[in-house]
Amino acid sequence: MSQLPDQPGDRRAEARFIVLAAAAGILTGTAGSFFHLIIDRLLIWPSVLSRHLDGALLVGVAALITMCLTVASVYIVRRYAPEAGGSGVQEIEGAMSNLRTVHWRKVLPVKYLTGIAALSSGLVLGREGPTIHIGASISAAITSFFKVSDVERRGLLGAGAAAGLACAFNAPLAAVLFIIEETHSQFPYTFRTYMGVIAAAFFATVMTETIGGTAPDFSMSVPAPALALLPAFVILGCVLGAVGVSLNAAIMGVSNFVMAMHRRVPYLMPALIGLAVGALFILFPRAVTGGENVIVMMARDNLALGALLGLAVLRYVSMVASYSAGTPGGIFAPMLALAICIGLAFGTALAGLLPEGAAVPLAFGIAAMGGLFSASVRAPIVGVALTLELTGAYTMTLPLIATCLTANLVAQWIGGHPIYEQLLDRTLAQAGVHPERMPKKRSGTGIA
Repeated sequence: MSQLPDQPGDRRAEARFIVLAAAAGILTGTAGSFFHLIIDRLLIWPSVLSRHLDGALLVGVAALITMCLTVASVYIVRRYAPEAGGSGVQEIEGAMSNLRTVHWRKVLPVKYLTGIAALSSGLVLGREGPTIHIGASISAAITSFFKVSDVERRGLLGAGAAAGLACAFNAPLAAVLFIIEETHSQFPYTFRTYMGVIAAAFFATVMTETIGGTAPDFSMSVPAPALALLPAFVILGCVLGAVGVSLNAAIMGVSNFVMAMHRRVPYLMPALIGLAVGALFILFPRAVTGGENVIVMMARDNLALGALLGLAVLRYVSMVASYSAGTPGGIFAPMLALAICIGLAFGTALAGLLPEGAAVPLAFGIAAMGGLFSASVRAPIVGVALTLELTGAYTMTLPLIATCLTANLVAQWIGGHPIYEQLLDRTLAQAGVHPERMPKKRSGTGIA
């Protein structure tokens, strides 16, 4: 890892930068925590609605509610801040490369309000995308009020993004590693910018734990799998590598189709997606929403193999459709929910072939969370750290490494590309910027 040389005046300049990064972390942690709490409170609307309606009328009204929220969110985003749609990670990577501008005055209110509307409607989207974009936008606002160098500005964008991820998952270590591994081609490494990322993630997590609690989001406990089972985790990684490449291709293909349809019949596809997701919110609630509650329920319940596979298919389709609608929302949390379905199905099938107690399905569910993330985002170190921080299942360290390593290698070998690289290339192409100016992850490992 190479470092850019720091400039003279070091101690005072470094202290000033760390203070600014800490401020970004505090503001992001506070704003992001309330963003999550508001969504949690609003997500109970189907149960409130079910007290007054039932049957087909309940399904129809829920479908209309989600449709209206989806279309309204897409309209506001397209009208006032087009860059606020989707995850926002690719926008931050572009901004750190000086290829995109963070219009924080528009992005902050639009991302915050429409993000709440979209995620509380039941769409299969994660909270981490909006909080990462919100955190970087808060950093951009700070740089507009305080004189900073270009390196410091880019460093603060990375710090704000790390704060947003730390807030979303209560995972400061994974947030720091995300900047190191995912944005290594864009982030300007100096001593002060690196320390700024750590400070921002730390203070964001402090605020998150102060406001929302201290436990890992998906606390799970499993005994350490036997070393003899490690080949099974390698096989699971092979499966997840193929699924991750398929998922990325589906997201890009369906998103492009929806954008093409929008030019012909504006808002038709977001309306249809909203109708379908709203109906599923009543009929099959585990198939929708970001998946945080679904992950906890899946870890607790012992579903049959057929049910797990069916739910995996539903969540795959609903995730791709929801992201393609064009509202704000991330892919991390839905990806983790999809992964645990696949991993539990794999573990359940394996348990039927081995002596009783030899394989614990939940162990494969946990490993799959990191594996699918690694295959799609192509950041295996983050996949391992994020899963461990989220679940607290540190007995899974070796199986996670085996699964994430294999998934990343298989995704590379079959020709997959990191999802955010693909999204950024498309964003730059639409803006008339040549994507070849953007440094690539050539090895697919996330490390230059």
